[in-house]
Amino acid sequence: MKRARAPGKIILSGEHAVVYGAPAIVCAIRRYTTVGFAPLHRSRTIRTALTGISAGKHYRTAALQRLKEKLDQRFEQYSRGERAVQNILHRPDDLVIYSLATLFQHLPLPGFSENRHLPVPGRLSSQSELPLGAGMGSSAAAIAATLVLYENLIGRPMSDQQRFERVRFCERLQHGKGSAIDAAATVYGGLQTLQDGNPAPLAATLGDGWYWILSGIPAVSTGESVAHVRKQHGHDHSLWQQFAATTTALQTALTTGADPRPALRENHRLLTHIGVVPAPAAALIRDIETAGGAAKISGAGAHRGDGGGIILAYHPDPQAIPALLAPCPALLWDALHPAERGAHLLEDNDAPA
Repeated sequence: MKRARAPGKIILSGEHAVVYGAPAIVCAIRRYTTVGFAPLHRSRTIRTALTGISAGKHYRTAALQRLKEKLDQRFEQYSRGERAVQNILHRPDDLVIYSLATLFQHLPLPGFSENRHLPVPGRLSSQSELPLGAGMGSSAAAIAATLVLYENLIGRPMSDQQRFERVRFCERLQHGKGSAIDAAATVYGGLQTLQDGNPAPLAATLGDGWYWILSGIPAVSTGESVAHVRKQHGHDHSLWQQFAATTTALQTALTTGADPRPALRENHRLLTHIGVVPAPAAALIRDIETAGGAAKISGAGAHRGDGGGIILAYHPDPQAIPALLAPCPALLWDALHPAERGAHLLEDNDAPA
């Protein structure tokens, strides 16, 4: 079996604001989605077996182009306001298969547009360490790993820049707009800054004391949350300038070794203002601040429900946040360990993610 894997991500700053031209900072993390492929002889289908995502489905290789066209049509309906973002994809498997279809069309492979049989039937499986719907880039990681895997299977590898563009393009079906943040983290790895959709590596090192905490799966999708914020605050240019200033302040702190807590606290205040910090997440962040740390929602958050997704937390004493979370055994959390490498093919002797 051939396998590829791609890391998830934690947004350090810039969520929501990046939609309005503000900069963002994202960190790829050492939690991965791994995708594997095993050929099925005398088959003309791709059979999905995506652990934790779906029960699987058979996709005829000759019908991939038609599937792509159907999903493109649904996206156009969403763009015209005729379809909700959460109704673009009917099955989670469709996003992975769509990424294959765009890859084959982009390369292009002879005969693909005519729906002729493709030389890639088999079983497509996946395993993930990324909780779904939590804002950790699980969909982007699945797309990136699938692209790397199939690029190599058919002997047509893309550049990182080409793969970044493919991931961002495909992810628009999930969130309503392609996420340059997620694509940058999962394709390039490490710390990345983004300005106007263009990623660049950030020459900084995260030391000890950084953590991520899952405050509950949001009741709304990223696309729904982004649409809600756009409706309420989309034209408040001063607000997005304030978000941009906090990202710049955090970048300065990371590159100079200064205290990042003031920037994180201000970012939390702004995210609270736009209404994407549910009460349970706000209470936990307040406890972290009282203990001398700083924390904020990392990702789209949620404008309704109790789950806020990922919280990014920092304390200069690396033991302070683990001690604070010790009485909460139900919380999923970990130290923030950057993944220096983006999506890549696994060698046969590599341990699975």
